[in-house]
Amino acid sequence: MHPVNRLLRNFGLRLTSARIIPWEFKANYKRFFEEAKRNKRGFDVFKEMYYDAGYHPVEQVDFELTFASQHISELKPSNILDIGSQRHWIIGLLAQYHVTTVDVRYRKSELKNENAVTCDAKQLKLPNASFEAVTSLCAIEHFGLGRYGDDFDHDGDKKAVNEMIRVLKPGGHLIFSTAITRAHPAIAFNGHRIYSHQMIKDLCANLTCVEEKFFNKEMGRFCSWEEVGVAPKHWDVYCGCWKKR
Repeated sequence: MHPVNRLLRNFGLRLTSARIIPWEFKANYKRFFEEAKRNKRGFDVFKEMYYDAGYHPVEQVDFELTFASQHISELKPSNILDIGSQRHWIIGLLAQYHVTTVDVRYRKSELKNENAVTCDAKQLKLPNASFEAVTSLCAIEHFGLGRYGDDFDHDGDKKAVNEMIRVLKPGGHLIFSTAITRAHPAIAFNGHRIYSHQMIKDLCANLTCVEEKFFNKEMGRFCSWEEVGVAPKHWDVYCGCWKKR
């Protein structure tokens, strides 16, 4: 852990990327800035200093997308349904696959191989057993909490997962990520739920687990179940791939 992060953690804070700008860079910056003004090639030149050398920043979402990408690469499904994932994930899928996307908020797609459906995840406007893969990254914890304009429903997450299973073909796969803790499960109302491992397994009770991984945000890596956080209100990340029987 970066020493600055270690210090800030004592105060309940965390800095994701701490960089100290070397004096050599500052000296070169000043000199090259003056040169750039003299040799500007038609550009206006103004100061806006950046220094992003060193290690490449890796964040939680990188690990979630890596997990999902590895399984999609192995499965090579003929069609994919995505429910509520990050737009960047969907755009990546669309480079190779036809994807049906579901969001409770209206969005028009400009991509020919995307079928954008506006509906509530708890009541999908889609036929039974129609997809070989369903992805939903960092989404189920939000369903039914009203955060994105959906209706308040205490069982919104359960209903949505049941709908995902309904539209999966037999032998199809559900790939998802969500918030998890080894402390008592909680709801940061109305932002998101924080699940126990048993709660997640109960949501997937009618599926067969293919693989599951845990990501510890403080460590910045995949971890064992024993390394998942135990602090109240703290959450780490669960990634799971489950198969419909």
